[in-house]
Amino acid sequence: MNPAVWLITTLINHKDKPKKSERTLAAIHRVGQAVSVAVGRFVAVGEAIATENQELKDEMGQACFEARRAGDAIAQLTDVGSALPSQTDGRVTVFSDRTGMVKAARLLLSSVTKVLVLADRIVIKQIITSRNKVLVTLDHLERVSTFQEFVQIFSQFGNEMVEFAHLTGDRQNDLKDEKKKARMAAARAVLEKCTMMLLTASKTCLRHPDCESARINKDAVFHRMRCALEQVIEIVTEARSCGENKILPASIYNGIKDFKSGVECLRENLYSMSPESVDSQLEALVERTEDFTDSAYTSHEQRQAILSLCQLVRQDTQQLMHAWIEAQSVHAKEATEDMEVAILKTCQSVSDLRRELHKVAVGRASDLLKVHGEQLPLRALKAAGAEGNLEAVAEHSRTLTEQKEQLVETCRLLCHVSGTEPLEITCIHAEETFHVIGPQIISAAQTLALHPSSKIAKENLEVFCEAWESQLCDMALLLREINDIFEGRRGDKRSYLSLPRPGKHSTNLKTAKAVKLDAEEQTSMAKLGLELRLLSSDVDTEVEKWEEQEHDIVRQSQSLASMTYNMYLFTRGEGLLKTTLDLFHQAEVLSEEGLQLCSSLRTFSTQLVDEEKSVVMTEMEKLVALCQQLQTGAKTPVQGKTATFQKVDSSIQTTRGILTVVLSLLPFCNKLNKKYKSERSSLGSPHDWRERQDASTPVKDEGALNSKNSNGFGVKSLEQHMAGLNLLESK
Repeated sequence: MNPAVWLITTLINHKDKPKKSERTLAAIHRVGQAVSVAVGRFVAVGEAIATENQELKDEMGQACFEARRAGDAIAQLTDVGSALPSQTDGRVTVFSDRTGMVKAARLLLSSVTKVLVLADRIVIKQIITSRNKVLVTLDHLERVSTFQEFVQIFSQFGNEMVEFAHLTGDRQNDLKDEKKKARMAAARAVLEKCTMMLLTASKTCLRHPDCESARINKDAVFHRMRCALEQVIEIVTEARSCGENKILPASIYNGIKDFKSGVECLRENLYSMSPESVDSQLEALVERTEDFTDSAYTSHEQRQAILSLCQLVRQDTQQLMHAWIEAQSVHAKEATEDMEVAILKTCQSVSDLRRELHKVAVGRASDLLKVHGEQLPLRALKAAGAEGNLEAVAEHSRTLTEQKEQLVETCRLLCHVSGTEPLEITCIHAEETFHVIGPQIISAAQTLALHPSSKIAKENLEVFCEAWESQLCDMALLLREINDIFEGRRGDKRSYLSLPRPGKHSTNLKTAKAVKLDAEEQTSMAKLGLELRLLSSDVDTEVEKWEEQEHDIVRQSQSLASMTYNMYLFTRGEGLLKTTLDLFHQAEVLSEEGLQLCSSLRTFSTQLVDEEKSVVMTEMEKLVALCQQLQTGAKTPVQGKTATFQKVDSSIQTTRGILTVVLSLLPFCNKLNKKYKSERSSLGSPHDWRERQDASTPVKDEGALNSKNSNGFGVKSLEQHMAGLNLLESK
């Protein structure tokens, strides 16, 4: 209906001339008819919804009737056929009833709004009904006593969770509030990961019914799933439970932002706030830094740097107070020169404090991720459990508990410097996840140590360890986004909106059947998807290093990274690509953009000397081959679920290869571009520059060139295990 709103505005705001030319008349008629058609389509959807939901049938039917009546009125008011020609010049007088048009437009917009509100109520009811079904089945699962009964009920539970994932995934995409969207994403992530944990924890408890650690492990999973289900409903209904009136903890970033904003407002209005309020804001801000200075993991040097900067902020604020009071005493209307200097110094010192806190939080998180990348405590726990060594399990559990406490505290510090409320919510989710999964790993290891020959107990421990590793990978991505925000880059990706229309690029795809990946297939896609996410982020980082942001290589690389990010979202069941058919269309467009990049690289290489040109052309040939491979694969029709899944896997693998080559080319081309510009400015022309380079550059042997190739274009292998438990099919 968005275009219809614009069209109605056009009709109401037209120049109030009763007599119009034929061209103007035709335009008004077309607009009126377009509104009527749009309303007809909209109402048809509303009436279909009414038929499926009897409890709202009357209300929805009435709203649809009013909307259709308003649409017909607009069409009639703009109908050329109903207008009469003027007796003087023969021109038709039409659309002179502005009041009637305004009334019809108001009726239309109010009735459309009512239809939308009713439809939204239906969606909320569907989500609540789906949640209730899941809760009932969850209760049955918790009480089962035999494997046969468990298998039957878990199958039902899986189907209900898939339906719930569909509904909540659509709702998450529809949410406009970024905080709600982040909370919904966190709750759905818990449900995704807990589904597999629930399966293995329940099986372990059934196999070892008298094992206390197995029962504790299982109870924790069920409790976490119920909390996540409740959080989804709170977000959807905008309600709060009595014990959970959640307000985000006050972060240092927000404290600094509010403090600076208040201080800078004094430039325009000396009485916008009181000295007491500035002082209280500052003290609250300094108090929050105690999370950093009181930490046992903060080094002495870091602690002293933070305390020194806090003292400097206090001193600068006191100087501002003196200048401020003096300005008020002489009844100044705006900030004096002394006050302006004090404001600048205060803002600078508080910015320095923020920079130091960011450095401490991000530095600690980076160090922890490096240390935990080897997963030594998890390996030791698995080995000790398999050997039945309870003492060793207890010893390694203490090590894991210490790591958990470090990670929890680090997430809290990252929350302080995250820079946006959605990232704050993600930090809190990471903190809660580490806090919960740590003890669950320990209870699973204790169960295995008590039953070292149990395959189910071993599988259960493995699942919880994988969830821990997956959260570490998520933390690495979170860290990168926080850095993006701090450095002035967008922490979120822009969506690639130019999605191809079905059948536009390939006639072979017109008859292809769009399918969705099931849970097992999405799980196998999770690792590849995460690699696409990291590669697209790396490409964005390299692109931002270019001075010429409008360069063809830059624009095309950005486009490739954005489309790749959409494919990553597909592996998570999110984003614009809803089905495999959407993915294959996107792959076609991506391959075409890649070939355009190859053309730009070929043009760029014409200004290079032979050795540098050889390197670029070699990588460009790889890129051409990969783009052609992706294009051919995307256009090749397949039949059957297995073949479709193989095609998806091949498309994502090839896309990964394309971005790997692009990532290797970007820094090298950027370096050459800077060199070329510098030489051109000093030597006069590209031709002269190339001739002089040919004369002065000694010929290197082939081995040296190959060595440069391998080192200069190597992409860092992913050192961490990136297995995501994306076990719920999501639309």
